[in-house]
Amino acid sequence: MKILTILFVLIYTSISGFSQQSLSWPGYRGPSDNGHSLAKNIPIHWNDSTNIEWRNAIPGQGWSSPVILDNQIWITTAIEKGQSLWAYCFDLESGKMLHNMELFSQDSTQESHPLNSFASPTPAIEKNRVYVHFGAYGTACIDTRSGKVLWERKDILCEHEVGPGSSPILYHNLLIFNMDGTDVQYIIALDKKTGKTIWKTYRGQDFSQKRIDEKKAFYTPIISKIDGIEQLISPGPHAVMGYHPLDGKQIWVAKYRGFSGSSGPIIYNNTLYVNTGFGFSSIIAIKLGGKGDLTETNILWENRKSMQARSSPLIVDDLYYMVNTGGQAKCINPATGEVLWTKRVGRHTSTSPVYAEGKIFTFDEEGLCTIFKPGKVFHKITENQLPDGCMASPALIDNAMIIRTKTHLYRVGGK
Repeated sequence: MKILTILFVLIYTSISGFSQQSLSWPGYRGPSDNGHSLAKNIPIHWNDSTNIEWRNAIPGQGWSSPVILDNQIWITTAIEKGQSLWAYCFDLESGKMLHNMELFSQDSTQESHPLNSFASPTPAIEKNRVYVHFGAYGTACIDTRSGKVLWERKDILCEHEVGPGSSPILYHNLLIFNMDGTDVQYIIALDKKTGKTIWKTYRGQDFSQKRIDEKKAFYTPIISKIDGIEQLISPGPHAVMGYHPLDGKQIWVAKYRGFSGSSGPIIYNNTLYVNTGFGFSSIIAIKLGGKGDLTETNILWENRKSMQARSSPLIVDDLYYMVNTGGQAKCINPATGEVLWTKRVGRHTSTSPVYAEGKIFTFDEEGLCTIFKPGKVFHKITENQLPDGCMASPALIDNAMIIRTKTHLYRVGGK
């Protein structure tokens, strides 16, 4: 009887875990931090009047992607050119607004690039709490049931120059995010319960000979087990570093030429893939493992051919996929860096592709969604169009896709 009980618990836990993944999108790159979803019955046909379950206009401007948990969708937005920063919550099924709150206000703001917004970092959500981040303009924790602000910080500063972009991640009791500005560059970890600083680590790079715009970056870090221990992998301007996530102590560094990167790093077969950003734009593959400066020993290959990207990549079935800012999708052999094919899937692209049920979904800034099958030969399935275009990446759940355009939030597909 005891054995049967244990088996039941294991099976239930496994099923519950899969169900939770297919019904949630807790951060920028989804439930597995890699753009993949276990969601089923994802719609592949829609337009502004077809297969739309509901839509809501979103005031202001914000490129943060929607996050989903416990039947709630949370997004952030900026009103009055960034002087008023808000969080919005909607019911997943009905689209009804559940919470809307102004979190931060200021009389003046830093400059922002037309392609960016003052609300570009994607929130991180967990049971009963959502963490919203606006870079130097403020970070806050909200109770998702009551809408009450549990803590907030406005003293975590840097000069973004073109607006914030790095999204926060959760790790045990920590909320971690990059602050790579033109004046200072560091990573910081907060106690997620109180908002107090647990550790703060400066990059330690010598930027004295760099132009102002070459000192910044907008990457979102990831956590991965390397050499038997969990490490925080955090790209920044001109280098990617590995840290102990509990205390922020640096383990290793690999240097490159590039800045202003926002494409998320990804790991496959003990290899880290980083888009170096702009300037000397490339994708580099770094063998993981080791300590100290790994630049000369661990970089396996580098490809600079039209790799400029703001969007994050995917790895599906042993192949690497990315979309550059010109709307070209590329399929790359992750072992060698060889480009297997290049196909246009849109015009200007900032969003990150997502994957579910054997399909890759891409969105461009004009609202075109291209759906294709992964493989060594490009096979387009279909295209769909929404007005206004997309700067935020979509979220996938069972039977539906949540899409944020420049003006609206959509639930595409049925219940």
